[in-house]
Amino acid sequence: MKYLVVSDNHGDRQILLDLVERYKEKMDYFFHCGDSELDSHDKLWDTFIVVRGNCDYGGDFLERQTISTQQDIVYITHGHLSNVRFGLTQLSIEAKESNATISLFGHTHQIGCEVVDEILYLNPGSISQPRGPIQIPSYAVIDSTPDAFDVQYYNRAHHPVEELHFSFPKLTRE
Repeated sequence: MKYLVVSDNHGDRQILLDLVERYKEKMDYFFHCGDSELDSHDKLWDTFIVVRGNCDYGGDFLERQTISTQQDIVYITHGHLSNVRFGLTQLSIEAKESNATISLFGHTHQIGCEVVDEILYLNPGSISQPRGPIQIPSYAVIDSTPDAFDVQYYNRAHHPVEELHFSFPKLTRE
């Protein structure tokens, strides 16, 4: 399964349109981790699974979602309600309660990717306002197979960022 993950575009609708146009036939799922600052009835949400960020006012976005795909259980939240600025402890509790194999979040505008206790935690960074040591507007593509997670980050020009490519073997859950 292939998943595109983006977050924190803060009103830049065009970049989301570009992603849909570029990847519509190549991805199984499109995830948006919040702070789109777009209307909750925007036609883009016909393509993206989206959650509410702390800058998404009004509308009827969900705070969290758990999505079962053919390959994974994906837990998605913006992260502000999970205190991700202070670590992944609360997020990991929520992901485990959802029986997730992947936990997606945004909020910090910082790229992050790691596997802990057989769960892939991924922050795609911000497509429009990156923060932290990696100053690249970014999104991520996860290729999930029965044996591994393969993660590639891309810049706003849709070029792979070679040093931001990660592969994690999957362990068999008992």
